Amino acid sequence: MSDLFSYGLQQKQGDSSIPLAARMRPRTLDEFAGQKHIVGPGSLLRRAILADRLTSMIFYGPPGTGKTTLAAVIANQTKASFQRLNAVTAGVAQVREVLEEAKSKLEMYHQPTILFIDEIHRFNKSQQDALLPAVEDGTVLLIGATTGNPYFSVNSALLSRSRIFELYPLSKEEIGGIMDSALIDKERGLGQLEIELTPSAREHILNTADGDARVALNALELAALTTPPGEDGKISIDQQAAEQSVQRRAVRYDRDGDNHYDVISAFIKSIRGSDPDAALFWLARMLDAGEDPRFIARRLYISASEDIGHGDPLALLVAEAAFRAVEVLGMPEARIPLAQAVTHLACAPKSNAAYLALERATEDARHASDTGVPNHLRDGSYPGAKKLGHGDNYIYPHEYPGHYIKQQYLPDSLAHRRYYYPGDLGYEKRLRQWLEATKGLPED
Repeated sequence: MSDLFSYGLQQKQGDSSIPLAARMRPRTLDEFAGQKHIVGPGSLLRRAILADRLTSMIFYGPPGTGKTTLAAVIANQTKASFQRLNAVTAGVAQVREVLEEAKSKLEMYHQPTILFIDEIHRFNKSQQDALLPAVEDGTVLLIGATTGNPYFSVNSALLSRSRIFELYPLSKEEIGGIMDSALIDKERGLGQLEIELTPSAREHILNTADGDARVALNALELAALTTPPGEDGKISIDQQAAEQSVQRRAVRYDRDGDNHYDVISAFIKSIRGSDPDAALFWLARMLDAGEDPRFIARRLYISASEDIGHGDPLALLVAEAAFRAVEVLGMPEARIPLAQAVTHLACAPKSNAAYLALERATEDARHASDTGVPNHLRDGSYPGAKKLGHGDNYIYPHEYPGHYIKQQYLPDSLAHRRYYYPGDLGYEKRLRQWLEATKGLPED
């Protein structure tokens, strides 16, 4: 086991060589902060832990939210043998070794084994397959921890045999409570030092922690250890010291995981909802995290047609120009035309009429019967076409006033179908008026 995890299990005290975040790791559920939805009073997981009646489970959430801590609490509570592997360093051979040991303990001493696998999303398919038989027959009870959505990274067979518990970023109040405990705890925390944390410094650490208790405690410890005491012997941590201890928080964004899809979803929905400020925030977050700007530009292309359409036909041209700018300029300059395109699309009149029209037409194209091309619309240009009657009775619209003449263009079985219903915003209002003036808009 690693030193940090061993510390949580063995409950070592006062060892300053161990980071504050590890020393302050909760040992019981009563010390555990946050995640009331899964370990609060009366919750299923809390009852299972206290009764030592557990099933295989996977803890899923951002860093610093308590995944490994919950595993340590379970290790303290259970009578089962507790083994830990880290998916980054463990190979198939090590997995099988642990499983053989677990099988022996079960057969010889009737002692079950809990196998905790940190960063289980790092296990490849063969490693996960090696686990499956032991989980299925009860040789081990699996507890996995992952920052990535397990539905993207864990195979379905393991998922079907495990309960998924999602952990959320801690609130500022919860992290503040953890920091306060560390400041007064003389045994495991910083209570042996006389520390004064100014309100502005406290607020800065809480803001930059971004829901991660480990970040907050690491910053607090660094500030305490690097700030010299004053003449009165007290260590005063002001905002400047706090800022130096946490210069920049890590952006929580995984280009290959669910956060990638969550953020781009929020981005597109903000454009669709005509909120340029929110759209710019999600754009900035993606760019700051190193997202491929071409991916963003492609999504703008889609949004320009799906959500804006004829509400503002220029939106598609703006999206195209932004995509071209990304290819020509590259980063970081391309972020500027991207921002221009995002604000244009967010503020544009919205219409999904063209998208919905295509969906309706596609449904008929797939399922309607008798949809042959009417004779008057068929190609009459090749030799023999006239003998077949192809093109007969076709009316050429340009020979009529307004370049329009009423004529059937759909197959006979769909002659009265209507797919496109223009809205009444932006340019599309003009299209609606033109259609009403020419052939009307009968109900579907």
